[in-house]
Amino acid sequence: MLRMLRYLGGKLVRRRLSQVADEYLSRCEQCYRTQRETLSRILALNATSEFSRQHGLNASLSPDDYRLQIPVSDFELVRPYVEQVQRGFTSALLGANNPLLMFALSSGTTAESKSIPITKPFLDDYRRGWNIWGLRFFNDHEKANRLDIVQLTSDYEQFHTSGGTPCGNISGLVTSMQSRIVRSMYTIPPEVAKVRDTEAKSYINLRCAMANEHVGLITTANPSTLIRWAQLANEHKETLIRDIHDGTIHYAQSIPGEFRTVFTKGHFRPNRSRAKWLENLVQQTGQLTPGDFWPHLQALAVWTGGAVKHYLPSMRKLYGNVPVRDHGLSASEGRMTIPLEDETSSGVLDIGTHYFEFIPEAEYGRSNPVVLGAHELELGQDYYILLTTTSGLYRYDIRDVVRCTGFYHQTPMLEFLHKGAHISNLTGEKLAESQVVNAVHHASRELHCEVGCFTVAPVWGAPPHYRLHTERLAEGVSAARLAKAIDCQLINSNCEYRDKRESQRLAPLEVITVPQGTWQAFRHDRLQRKGGSLEQYKHPCLVPDLDFSEKIATLSGLSKASVAAPHFLSVDHAARMHTHHGVEHS
Repeated sequence: MLRMLRYLGGKLVRRRLSQVADEYLSRCEQCYRTQRETLSRILALNATSEFSRQHGLNASLSPDDYRLQIPVSDFELVRPYVEQVQRGFTSALLGANNPLLMFALSSGTTAESKSIPITKPFLDDYRRGWNIWGLRFFNDHEKANRLDIVQLTSDYEQFHTSGGTPCGNISGLVTSMQSRIVRSMYTIPPEVAKVRDTEAKSYINLRCAMANEHVGLITTANPSTLIRWAQLANEHKETLIRDIHDGTIHYAQSIPGEFRTVFTKGHFRPNRSRAKWLENLVQQTGQLTPGDFWPHLQALAVWTGGAVKHYLPSMRKLYGNVPVRDHGLSASEGRMTIPLEDETSSGVLDIGTHYFEFIPEAEYGRSNPVVLGAHELELGQDYYILLTTTSGLYRYDIRDVVRCTGFYHQTPMLEFLHKGAHISNLTGEKLAESQVVNAVHHASRELHCEVGCFTVAPVWGAPPHYRLHTERLAEGVSAARLAKAIDCQLINSNCEYRDKRESQRLAPLEVITVPQGTWQAFRHDRLQRKGGSLEQYKHPCLVPDLDFSEKIATLSGLSKASVAAPHFLSVDHAARMHTHHGVEHS
């Protein structure tokens, strides 16, 4: 009854949001004009800041004049000003009408974690983008309107700066601002984000979500998170069912004391009928699989582009062949695209939120590269994307490589390919992470097997070569056979790699297995060293580090010799539910 009343009341809200979305998307008909207006708005908003005064920035600048005032930059351009903002001197970077709300912590994929200012206008734009995404999704999936949502978020108050500003994840801030009606759609209470222990948090999230049979949409950034959930469901099925039956919480000691009362209400009350249903499911099938214990699931919302596409086949097997809607290209620094359809990572460029510039991939790294506006992109071409945002980033090189896949009216549609930093170049082959992911994907299809979580890294030798590290191989598929299939795919997809292999400047790729638990230790080590949250973590499928194998050996407790020489192992794949050991991020 409550879900039906919420659905009927939500129709009015959706009608109002539809008008806002249609009006916003209509601006895509005039891409150049909208981008000029966006640039002027951003420059005007921060015109009174110390940064703007020192760099001659004001709303009257044309795009050409703006490029003369500010070079293509990284975070170091604004770091001194951000540090002043952290101490409470917001006027160093932000205008008087641009109030600071928090700092978002970047994932630290290519560098140390950075603190990105999140302001009120930035948050308003961010929420509008999600509203448009959500509206299009729920219009396309009518049944989902009558069901509940499982969303994983991180805390926006992990700590505070010396000036008293919270630091954490922007998704947590958005969740904290939801109305009670909107909040009623979500299965997991926001207080779970306060749990610091990552394994405890994963369990509590799953325990809460499993108690609800009316889940229609699951949304998190990385599909590997959902694969890990499926593993947890089976590893802890007895404990989960008992907790749901009794209204208890395993890992309760990990919950901050001031929030424990929340966990005794609503979502965590005893649910004996649900527990009995899950127990019967285990008796019938021998396991708990998400596609079975969430029979009403309508869709999954995860990233699908770049390296994470490797996880999608395993995710679909576990959750059922339901539609997948990509989140869009986004980061702590800003939201870049809004996907409007299922089963594609491509989305329309969010031209009313940030000012965008693009460097053609062939021009990147030159002292004076060609820089294009959004309206100048060409179908099928690849670009590095630059951001200018209301939160004080100017011509910021986020090092994302994107491809123009088409146009929505006059505005480009983009898909994420890979991080520019995830390119390895031993002998001129310029091997990209996206090429590695595609090669593994096609090789696994060719051999009718699944490859678990993996990382490819260069290994020096005479000649050097690439090595794929994985925790297990599918039964019946040898490492040598898989390595040959992947190597052939790389030869076919990268002409420079083919040239170096034919000239024997590169030896064939090899595949080795590392002990179970290696990727968990690797994830923990990177988060400890670089910062960022668990949900933001991005497992690298290509690392251009010649010492990677030795570092993995140290983390996994192996001797250097045992990794230096390939050791090919076979693991009982069926006994592990045809899943792989994934890692999480947002």
